[in-house]
Formats: sequence, C-alpha cells, structure tokens
Amino acid sequence: MKQAERDKVTAVMYGGVPNNDTLEKSSGYSYKGRYEVGKKKNENLSIIDKELKIEGAIFSSGKLIIKGQVFGTIEGNTVIIAEDGQVTSSATTVSSMTIGGNFQGDVIASKELIILATGTCAGKVECKDLIVENGGILNAEVTCKTSSKLSTGKEAKGSGNRKLQTEKQIEL
Repeated sequence: MKQAERDKVTAVMYGGVPNNDTLEKSSGYSYKGRYEVGKKKNENLSIIDKELKIEGAIFSSGKLIIKGQVFGTIEGNTVIIAEDGQVTSSATTVSSMTIGGNFQGDVIASKELIILATGTCAGKVECKDLIVENGGILNAEVTCKTSSKLSTGKEAKGSGNRKLQTEKQIEL
C-alpha cells in the first residue's frame, strides 16, 4: 500500500485530515471540501432538566427544551416545554413554541404555537399559527396575526380600526 493510500485510510478511521499537499501530489486526490459535503447544520440544544428550577431571564439560540421549572422571561428561537415542564413567564418571545407541560403568562410566537394533548396554556398569546391538539387546554386571550403584524414588545401606532382589519382575533 502506498503512503498516500495509508494516509487516506488513517484519515477515515480517525477522522483526521492528512496533509492535503502530500496527498494531492502523490495520488491526485484532494480532501478540500470533503468534510463540508453532507455536514449537518450545528443547532444549539439546551435542556433544563427535571431537577432544575430557574428564576430570571433566559436567552437561547437554537432549541431549548424545558423539563424543569422556569420563572421569568424567555427569549429564543424554538422552545419546547416537555410534559413535566412548568413555565411562568411575564414575557416570552420566540419563533416557535411547543407546549406539552404547563405554561402561564404572555407569549409572542412569530411562527407557531403548538399545544400538545398533555399541554396547558393560560395567559395572553400572540402568534401566527396556532395548533391545539385534542386534549390540549388553552385558557388565554389569543391574537393570531400575520408575521409582519406581530408585536415586538412595543405597541404599533396607528388607527384602531385599521388594526382590527389586519388581525384575526379569537376569543374563547
């Protein structure tokens, strides 16, 4: 076996990258871009486990899974409250939220809010898409809007009649 072939085998076995210049000269094979093909996007994953109780503000990028208790504010991309999770929040701003546990407070979801069959949501909800599975409980003031009309925490200025025309409001 030639040295270049041994280097290729070693690189595959141990995940290392041999000297590209040596391989290209001896075998004509290039590793450039090899590890980019099929590479999965790195998405942050954070988990608040059953035994954890957090009080305060949480800022998260990527996916946040809550199995414990959170008292405070949450700002993030994707938040999942597991069946054992409990969240009490005065202000939650996310892209997507899935509730399988208990959520109490105010939430703004720019994409979707999903309440699973085991989930309970109470308070004030503002979202683009709302999905409540059979068995899920929703006791909230709900406003469903197009994504461009979602609040960013500040009230939009303008005519009250115009605002009513651009939003769909569901009262349960």
